[in-house]
Amino acid sequence: MSSAEQSPDQQPAADPTAEQATDAAPGRSAARLTGAAAIAGAEALALFAGGIYLLVTSVTGHPDGLTQAVTGGVTLLALGVIPLIAARGLLRRRSWSRGPAVVTQLMALPVAWTLLQADSTAIPAGIVLAALAVTGLVLLFHPSTTRALNIRPRA
Repeated sequence: MSSAEQSPDQQPAADPTAEQATDAAPGRSAARLTGAAAIAGAEALALFAGGIYLLVTSVTGHPDGLTQAVTGGVTLLALGVIPLIAARGLLRRRSWSRGPAVVTQLMALPVAWTLLQADSTAIPAGIVLAALAVTGLVLLFHPSTTRALNIRPRA
């Protein structure tokens, strides 16, 4: 009896390894997207924390220039919105979200380089920021992430 003549309850058992192989790819791409979103979210939180710190110290302390301190704090708060929106979009698998996430990672690299050039306790922060930015870029440009975001390569 051929497989076309078999009734549905007599179909041969499916290969479980083939099922696992197809199920593993979406799980890994979801993990990569979640990882990229977590990195973008952490960067957003760091920018928010820096902005709030600058604003609080400008009001409670004695900054060199009050206008500069307030402007710096507001700028960091505004810049924190970009990776936050990108993280939300990545979690929702929106294709547009990769652009702002990539821009955030690219902007983080020169900041990390500047921190690494300092002769202070900023060096560990530069190492962490550089590691996060490079990891974020790798996750964002991984082919499974591109497929999960439904971004097609150009021909």
